[in-house]
Amino acid sequence: MIGRLWGVVAEVGEEDALIDVAGVGYVVRCGSRTLSRLPAVGGQVDIHVETQWSEQLGMTLYGFLARDERRAFVTLKTIQGVGPKAALAVLDVLPPAELSAAAQRGDQASVARAQGVGPKLALRIVTELKDKPLTDGPIVALHAAAAGAAPVPPSATGEAVAALMGLGVAEPAARRVVEQASLRLGEEADAPTLIKAALQELGR
Repeated sequence: MIGRLWGVVAEVGEEDALIDVAGVGYVVRCGSRTLSRLPAVGGQVDIHVETQWSEQLGMTLYGFLARDERRAFVTLKTIQGVGPKAALAVLDVLPPAELSAAAQRGDQASVARAQGVGPKLALRIVTELKDKPLTDGPIVALHAAAAGAAPVPPSATGEAVAALMGLGVAEPAARRVVEQASLRLGEEADAPTLIKAALQELGR
């Protein structure tokens, strides 16, 4: 079973990427959020992989840029009604930490934003994830937050995404251009700088 690939990005498609590892090309299925964060073609990438085998499709590789994303994907797939496509869709709208926090709050509406996830499935997801850790951090901290601890201030990227959505930009597109701007400008970039760079990216 393949668990990790370190190689060069050869191609990036709408649903997958081709990773060249020592001359061997691996097709890796990824969510749109992961695809938007990959290096440009020719860049080196270290990608975490979940391998799935079926008689119809053979071996399918699912790729993630962080270990906790792969862990959340595996956990999501244990829930009845959640296949690989739905799990990737959930992680496109809610990274693991945000998904875990949403589960603690019982916030099925946030989960239902994922493409192909209806209200009933969203309820099942938040119910079953409530006491399951999705990140390497302690779940105790998430319980404290859900119980009414002081809320964490929104990140610069979160503020930028919210601002773009307020301007009528669809959430997936807003997240994509903000994340691209953040990768280009660095983690120190503030919200106004990210918003300006993201708008420039949208205008291209």
